[in-house]
Amino acid sequence: MIVNATRMLKLAHDGHYAVGHFNINNLEWTKAVLQTAQELKSPVILGVSAGAAKYMGGFKVVAAMVRAMDESMGITVPVALHLDHGTYDAVKECIAAGFSSVMFDGSSLPIEENLAKTAELVALAHDKGLSIEAEVGAIGGTEDGVTADGEVADPEECKKIVALGVDFLAAGIGNIHGIYPENWTGLHIDALEKIQAATSGIPLVLHGGTGIPDEQVKAAIAKGMSKINVNTECQLVFAAATIKYCAEGKADPSAANKEKGFDPRKILKPGVEAIKAKVKEKMELFGSVGKAA
Repeated sequence: MIVNATRMLKLAHDGHYAVGHFNINNLEWTKAVLQTAQELKSPVILGVSAGAAKYMGGFKVVAAMVRAMDESMGITVPVALHLDHGTYDAVKECIAAGFSSVMFDGSSLPIEENLAKTAELVALAHDKGLSIEAEVGAIGGTEDGVTADGEVADPEECKKIVALGVDFLAAGIGNIHGIYPENWTGLHIDALEKIQAATSGIPLVLHGGTGIPDEQVKAAIAKGMSKINVNTECQLVFAAATIKYCAEGKADPSAANKEKGFDPRKILKPGVEAIKAKVKEKMELFGSVGKAA
């Protein structure tokens, strides 16, 4: 059931759990996340970066694939199709393409320009029935070729951008994309508390969910984090399972496989199962299992 993310995140915020946002990269990835969400009766957000969308053929292709898959698989849990870290132009493309939720990442812009563009896109998204996420305080690490150090957002800037009517907010609290370095000092839970107070309890978003200790994730959820993004962990387990399968010689088109030829479905299956296991693990950690409504 494709919906925007507003209601699912309000319920998560009020219920002190978080909805998992899992980036998708192909059909198999998408199917694995949807199957797991349905089995666990958990709401879920399918995140799509501009790079992943380009790889899959464009935003229109992604939207058509997800909507068709959701219908043909009989998915009944709430599913949001969400643009991750979108530019101004990408947000407009996704609204036209059939996404149900978008993120405008203006965190690299001067605050006044970020506010102005966010205000315009909030009005456009809401007019079409989409939810919209904004960002202040750049999330550290590298994603789609853009690199930033982990920052802690200014509560006053958060307050200004929330006043524009965004549905949920990504505010940096020392988190980064990708693998956390050994000298990472952890999430700034004290800053999170100040941001939540300044934004009157809006659902907050934790980007860079890979590698954060479970106890810190739970502490962040208790303080208002209602959406947690996971990408790198799924990529790692998918790659590891696929490489292992191939290393064992099971992908060799000769010998035992020769009669049936080269079947890529068999090669991808271990990776898909690894993603399903990882999604299940994260949904259980976030507390969203059984929360579909």
